[in-house]
Amino acid sequence: MARDYYEILGVSRSASKDDIKKAFRSLARKYHPDVSKETDAETKFKEINEAYEVLYDDDKRARYDRFGHAGVGGAGFGAGGQNMGGFEEIFEEFFNSFGANRQGSTRRRGPRPGNDRSINMTISFEEAVFGVEREVEFDRLEVCETCDGSGAEPGTSPSTCPQCNGSGEFRQVQQTFLGSMVRVTACPRCGGTGTIIEHRCKTCDGGGRLRKHIKLNVKIPAGVREGLQIQVRGEGDAGERGAPSGNLYVVIQVKEHALFQRQDNDIILRWMINVPQAVLGDKVTIPTVDGDVELVIPPGTQSGKTFRLRGKGFPRLRADGSNTGRGDQLVQVAVEIPTKLSSEQRELFEKLAQSFGKEVQPHTPHNGKGFMDRVRELFNGD
Repeated sequence: MARDYYEILGVSRSASKDDIKKAFRSLARKYHPDVSKETDAETKFKEINEAYEVLYDDDKRARYDRFGHAGVGGAGFGAGGQNMGGFEEIFEEFFNSFGANRQGSTRRRGPRPGNDRSINMTISFEEAVFGVEREVEFDRLEVCETCDGSGAEPGTSPSTCPQCNGSGEFRQVQQTFLGSMVRVTACPRCGGTGTIIEHRCKTCDGGGRLRKHIKLNVKIPAGVREGLQIQVRGEGDAGERGAPSGNLYVVIQVKEHALFQRQDNDIILRWMINVPQAVLGDKVTIPTVDGDVELVIPPGTQSGKTFRLRGKGFPRLRADGSNTGRGDQLVQVAVEIPTKLSSEQRELFEKLAQSFGKEVQPHTPHNGKGFMDRVRELFNGD
């Protein structure tokens, strides 16, 4: 007698489609013949796929709930060529995983390269503009000086692994309903290295490497930005028994500046000027990362006006660490309206207002507005 499909997937009759799919994915991974070691894995795998094909399809599930197996008599592994999406998805996931394991075992053959290392470095705004050379400290694995990285006691040497004959791989042929498949894993005896160390180095216990705290000078190129990773090749962990070393990655963090902000390769500076400077014009001293410069404010300058100082921004950094020219500094001026006036200043503003042909009562509100509100209106042209 055929088993109940809900029982096969281990779900209730009220289970949602997501619950059914989740149960199917879990069981498919568990009982796939190329993964499972159980003798009846192939039968169970076909069973759970048949159950999923029926229960995940709304029409088939409705017929099954009403008539049982008789209502889905044509159902089975790949029946009708429909609703195979779930199986194909699991099938693809399995073989991707299988391929990844195979690639992983291939990488394990022989000595492994060293791992990469990553550290953070905080620099100032100016150092980000011009570049800097800094000493960094971190821990990494270095070659054991006693055994020169071989892992064997001085005077001895590693021998070829007798189980894999030095290949570092273990191959197993499995017969499945899909045909013969070859599983490749790391040799269990040598761990994929292909060699056996009979007399381990006492200093590193056969590992060939020791953890050490080092200091290293790192050059940070001009134009770096927040979050950029600087790669220093070969300065990560030493590889196993002569394999290449990993790399060091320096992650850049830039401190905020009191005056400047970065916008792509340009530097933004917001600068306040007073009303007479905006109206009559002036020459003002403006700070830049290269030093102070003189900026001409023309008469009639409006609040929000932007002036461009060419070549005073960040270097345009290339991927190879070089750069092509620099961005600009953008000076955004804002006109500062005074909030307190002396009696003399108030009198002058009143005369100015009258000269524009507008009457202003200095001590009484004008249409519900105070004196300074009217001054702002005058200078805004209202």
